[in-house]
Amino acid sequence: MAKKSKKQQSGGTPATVALTAAGVDFTVHAYDHDPSHPSYGEEAAQAMGVSPDRVFKTLVADVDGSLVVGVVPVAGSLDLKALAAAVGGKRATMADPTLAERTTGYVRGGISPLGQRKKLPTVLDDSAQAHATICVSAGRRGLQVELAPEDLAKLTEAVLAPIGKG
Repeated sequence: MAKKSKKQQSGGTPATVALTAAGVDFTVHAYDHDPSHPSYGEEAAQAMGVSPDRVFKTLVADVDGSLVVGVVPVAGSLDLKALAAAVGGKRATMADPTLAERTTGYVRGGISPLGQRKKLPTVLDDSAQAHATICVSAGRRGLQVELAPEDLAKLTEAVLAPIGKG
């Protein structure tokens, strides 16, 4: 596992570029992605030696015809009903993966809540507030960024709500 501070970070992904531009403190964690692993998020937690409740996955859902991002711990799942309620919607379903990739500019398993091609409304599970830092995708498989949940919420203009379950 390699760690780079923002000062050592060069180039990077749209997510790390956005963090650098915002002047936010963050750490990049790189690991060798195993394409056969059944869960991108659990793989990240194991590879980094971080508790799965501090590693958050970025999921794209369709809420009443509009795409919305839900960011929840990898140890659980996204409560679609709670996500819809958090953005004032009635019904949510998981977005078509191809549409999610095209809209965010990232590939599945590497979708970051930061630096998306089209900025989508974002809801961060309120359990993130229990941690000094959390990890989210840095924009590609095998790359995570660790930052304060408050910084993530501010940069994504996220609503904090209980959208995780399990």
